[in-house]
Amino acid sequence: MRLNKYLSRSGVASRRKSDELIKMATTTVNNEIILDPAFEVGKNDEIRYDGKLLKIDKEKVVIAFNKPKNVITSVYDPFNRKIVMDYIQHKKRLVPVGRLDKDSKGLLLLTNDGDLHYYLTHPKNEVIREYDVSIDRLIKPKEINRMKRGVNIGEGEIGKALLVNQKIIKGRVQSRLILKQGKKREIRRIFRTLKIKLYDLKRVSYAGVELNGLKESEYRILNEKE
Repeated sequence: MRLNKYLSRSGVASRRKSDELIKMATTTVNNEIILDPAFEVGKNDEIRYDGKLLKIDKEKVVIAFNKPKNVITSVYDPFNRKIVMDYIQHKKRLVPVGRLDKDSKGLLLLTNDGDLHYYLTHPKNEVIREYDVSIDRLIKPKEINRMKRGVNIGEGEIGKALLVNQKIIKGRVQSRLILKQGKKREIRRIFRTLKIKLYDLKRVSYAGVELNGLKESEYRILNEKE
């Protein structure tokens, strides 16, 4: 098994993030620092991250968390800001599935299952995420089609979103969007390009899992059906 996959399946971080961590000389195999994420490890090797012995946990857990605003989607922050793990008390080493930026709120999944994490976050799998947004005006038909086809959001990336509905409530437009890519700050960058002011952004579902009445700052373990 590749070293980055071992870290991911041990619940250290996503496979992509594990690549970065390994290159930062955080990981040893049989007491030797390894910098190559593709390094092959065997079942009898001793793998440590930051000095802590790693083992692949066969008991898989997925947690749904209703993230408030001004909370960082991270298991650690060097600036001592509020992070999602400040709200979650669990014996397993959990990793956030994808990201919600500091100014966004709503459903965030966390898991110790590296393979599941990889599947849910890889763009090729087009896993559905649903968001409710509050904006300053109605999205025009041409803009709706443009969002569906793809909007140049900078840095060589194309953002895509499907508008489900939109309605005016108390002078603001409330809309629901479906995304399948999960690019960094994708909705914010789409609206910035279209010159639409975004007031509020909340993720309401991910891969069919919904908040189901989960209050802000609360979390729950997914049931068997989910």
